[in-house]
Amino acid sequence: MRLLIVLLTLCLAASAAAQTPTIAAKTEGMTRLDGFFPLYHDAATGLLYLEIPRPEQDFLYQISLPTGLGSNDVGLDRGQLGETYVVRFERVGPKVLLVAPNLRYRASSANEAERQSVRDAFAEAVLWGFTVAAETDGRVLVDATPFVVRDAHGVAARLRQTRQGTFRLEAGRSALVPEATRSFPQNTEMEARLTFVSDEPGALVQSVAAEAASPTLRVRHSFVQLPDTGYMPRRFSPGSGFFGVQWQDYSAPIGEEMTQRYVVRHRLACGGPRDADGLCAPAEPIVYYLDRGTPEPVRSALLDGARWWDEAFRAAGYRNAFRVEMLPEGADPLDVRYNVIQWVHRSTRGWSYGATVADPRTGEIIKGHVSLGSLRVRQDYLIAEALLAPYASGTAPADDPMLAMALARIRQLSAHEVGHTLGLAHNFAASINSRASVMDYPAPLARLAADGTVDLSDAYGVGIGAWDKMAIRYGYTDFDGADEAAALGSVLADMRAAGLAYLSDRDNAGGLDARVSQWENGEDVLENLRQTMQVRQAACSKRPLRPLLLPRHGCFSPGLSRYR
Repeated sequence: MRLLIVLLTLCLAASAAAQTPTIAAKTEGMTRLDGFFPLYHDAATGLLYLEIPRPEQDFLYQISLPTGLGSNDVGLDRGQLGETYVVRFERVGPKVLLVAPNLRYRASSANEAERQSVRDAFAEAVLWGFTVAAETDGRVLVDATPFVVRDAHGVAARLRQTRQGTFRLEAGRSALVPEATRSFPQNTEMEARLTFVSDEPGALVQSVAAEAASPTLRVRHSFVQLPDTGYMPRRFSPGSGFFGVQWQDYSAPIGEEMTQRYVVRHRLACGGPRDADGLCAPAEPIVYYLDRGTPEPVRSALLDGARWWDEAFRAAGYRNAFRVEMLPEGADPLDVRYNVIQWVHRSTRGWSYGATVADPRTGEIIKGHVSLGSLRVRQDYLIAEALLAPYASGTAPADDPMLAMALARIRQLSAHEVGHTLGLAHNFAASINSRASVMDYPAPLARLAADGTVDLSDAYGVGIGAWDKMAIRYGYTDFDGADEAAALGSVLADMRAAGLAYLSDRDNAGGLDARVSQWENGEDVLENLRQTMQVRQAACSKRPLRPLLLPRHGCFSPGLSRYR
């Protein structure tokens, strides 16, 4: 009886294998997109097939949001990056699983059994299960449509968290976006248009969506080739100013620290000998690209501010290592091959962000992604207008000092957010060292001129600060084979010797350190407050012609407006 069962099972398996078509037969008539993972689009059925030529190979899976809701308070913005995973495909009979290993717990030991014991101890994640639709010579084809056309970004959950109603994905009004589904040598991009429905949409959704009961957004799935092994992680130091990735090393010797930390940074190294000034050309420069939808004069201001960072890379020993250009015609800002600065519109003024796509194993930045809120520059213009009110003659001055201040702020903001995408955290102590970092939160520096009028000519600093240069030295200097630990210690010693303070977000809890202040200028917070009150009094005495620009409780107070 058992023999009969075994024979029957083998026959069924053989029959199933015989019924599985070849990839060529299954995809006949479909549009093929060659690349990292080849894609096949069936226009007749609207289905998308994914070819998996390399099972068991690790790669990066990135979720993002190509289009936004338009509400800062909800936070579903154009260009928003979602979760990042290191994943691999695993074939199990007729199934293919998308598996994300648990990288928070590892063993750096050369002993494979020791490494496996750690992997077995902590739960991994299976993100999706596919069914084999065709197979040829070990390559398998799967229907990727249900994987792509789903709420992978957590849109419904975000709407619920912000009290905008209980939304659900409406399958009948959701589909692939064929024109945004592409495959390149190092990355494959798949995108879906998703419609969410609710019987009671919230006020914020009602204020921005074309139809509040059924807003439609797009979600992007990117499969990205992981960097090669040529990158060398750099040890994190709490005083370096960098963000870090960390993991627990269960093979660390007893008595030594298990927590391993690396700085988050781009790959950069010298590509040749140094010149007489001690500078080298990079093997490959870091290039950022500005959104082509950015208008002038903001476009030039954003380019100027972002380009300040080249001075910091010169301090780290490089020549022309950092460039900022316009995004090429037709390029996709979510394509991981481009570090981008996006100009993002919302219905109200909102935050700007500097995000990254980074290899969670090493901290290597694969893509820098800046999102700048377009209404910020208009808000800054209103702030300057409230302070200056230059309408004594009935018309504004020809040189428009309000625009000058607003653009100065945009330059500083561009440098600030790009700094985040280079790996740098906030430095809220920089103001005590006379604008030592663009990574601080500065208020507009408003002074009283000799005639008692408000002077905004030095509202924001110009260029990278002394602390910024020190931080980039720590993260990016090519030490030419020298003892890296000693060299990094020397950079930190130079920072301390120069009296440059570094205190970040985590140091600001409860306001326990007087050096950690936001929206102020100078070393003395009380003196800054006195100066602010004098400027406030002078601005209020001018009785601006636009009282609606002022808070209900009184005149505008510089330094109290929220920035990021």
